[in-house]
Amino acid sequence: MEQHFKKHSRYIPGFHFFRFGLILAAIVIAIVLIESLGATVITIFALLVAVSLGLLFGYTRQFATGNQDRVIRAEENFRSYLLTGKPVDSRLTRSQIIVLRFADDSEYAGLSERAISQNLGAKDIKQAI
Repeated sequence: MEQHFKKHSRYIPGFHFFRFGLILAAIVIAIVLIESLGATVITIFALLVAVSLGLLFGYTRQFATGNQDRVIRAEENFRSYLLTGKPVDSRLTRSQIIVLRFADDSEYAGLSERAISQNLGAKDIKQAI
């Protein structure tokens, strides 16, 4: 698959926007029901379900990306060792390491050093690749 700057990040409308809107609407509706009908068992249950769904989706995403970041760090440590004989430089940030995985092997070492010396952000590294 061809790598270029515009493909490095994307939003999935159903996940990033629609899901959030549904959960937010459920919370608002539950609060409105509590205000208008009083705190009945059903309305409190609806609020708890809406809040728990929000937490579920938020933490599910956080756990998945945390695990993905650990896998990427391990892969990049191995790649760095193969290409340079050393593990990833500890001065590189998590976001820099994640972006460097898109660099070609021939530009990896130089771009890593440049990212450290010039304190390049993820966007700058993406554009340099």
